[in-house]
Amino acid sequence: MSGRTWKILLAGSFVLNVFLLGAIAGGAYQWFATHDKIVRAPQPRTALRFATDGLSPERQKQFMAALKAARRDGKDDARAGREGRHEVLALLAAPQFDRVALDAALQHTREADIALRTEVESSVADFATTLTPDERVKFAEGLKQAGQWREPPPAPAKGKRAASAEANEAASQEPASQ
Repeated sequence: MSGRTWKILLAGSFVLNVFLLGAIAGGAYQWFATHDKIVRAPQPRTALRFATDGLSPERQKQFMAALKAARRDGKDDARAGREGRHEVLALLAAPQFDRVALDAALQHTREADIALRTEVESSVADFATTLTPDERVKFAEGLKQAGQWREPPPAPAKGKRAASAEANEAASQEPASQ
């Protein structure tokens, strides 16, 4: 190889190395710049205990006490539900599939889950009876955000094409004025 070929290869290698170093440095910068934001993002507060966030601290403590009592009373139902789910999984993994036993285990698990849910919902209703009308409105708003009654987040806005297609469809359905 001649000296000119070596110079071209060396220049190409230099350009490639600079490009790679720039890509690595840019990637590391992006990683560290966004990593803190991801880690520090607050977790959604969807547990039932957060339904009283709009109420006074005293009411929040009352609700937490009612929930704890309901869960304490439903401890046996929760245990039965867990054991039932383990039994269902064991029956599904068994070499001989027994549909009758599986259906019985599912029914037992369902009954335990319903009993626990009934206990918790009853405590929520009992707590709601102690609230003033204004507090009940705040509590209902809190239940929309937390617990099994929470509503799904609003759907994302539609794109321009979908919106314009809907507008065209609506315009075509309107009677023409003459």
